[in-house]
Amino acid sequence: MEWVEHAARLVETLKTSRFPGALAEALQAITPYDYTVIFGYVGSSKPLALYDDFTPKRRRLHVTEYLEGPYLLDPFFLATIDDTEEGLWRLREIAPDRFYQGEYYRSYYGQTGLAEEIGFLVHADRRLNVVISLMRKQKRFSNAEIRALKRFWPIVRTASEAHWRGFARDDEGGDQQTREERIEQAFHSIGQGVLTPREREVVEMTLRGHSAEATGNKLGISPGTVRIHRRNIYVKLRIGSQGELFSLFINAILNDNSAHTGAHL
Repeated sequence: MEWVEHAARLVETLKTSRFPGALAEALQAITPYDYTVIFGYVGSSKPLALYDDFTPKRRRLHVTEYLEGPYLLDPFFLATIDDTEEGLWRLREIAPDRFYQGEYYRSYYGQTGLAEEIGFLVHADRRLNVVISLMRKQKRFSNAEIRALKRFWPIVRTASEAHWRGFARDDEGGDQQTREERIEQAFHSIGQGVLTPREREVVEMTLRGHSAEATGNKLGISPGTVRIHRRNIYVKLRIGSQGELFSLFINAILNDNSAHTGAHL
């Protein structure tokens, strides 16, 4: 099927449940890849799972477990709240400088076994950002394949805006401010009453995958001072690795979500 036919099918399926599948089919016709997943992001609220073509086992990792908390450290999620420019992005282009050595990668993302993930970032409307992720298991996308996909970008953007505009109703994520406060609370609850405010800032930057150099630049301190803070954090929290720090963060998210849900029962 020629790309013009795919574009026509996208128009035909707008505002129907068939649109995401038609979009994935069109993208796979441009260049082959293994999986498509589409998430909608409304501020810092829990993402909306809009579409995927995973196997059940893959869906558990990429969707179910992702939504339990790891999404907060996902570079694509962070790109949506940092007002990153629309378009097609390689994960490594928007990830922190030590993403592939960070604990989010080691404890969660590395389990995917992906060779590469790229994503179209679309500002569907003033509330909703949509990320259409294309994933490969075996090899990275070539520069030629990226160029081919970018040529299709105007259609991806226009069709996605038309389809998902208004999808997040005014009451969708109405708890957004509270959710954002809970996210901050999850970061700050790690070592609350034990860590200093500066140490908690170092914890957040470390969990997001920033190096000592990047953290120092952000906080206005030297990399050596950042490393001293990290050693003190480990001693105070009685942990010995970033893996244990990551586990504390995920547990904080899960415990806070449980408490918030229970408060509404």
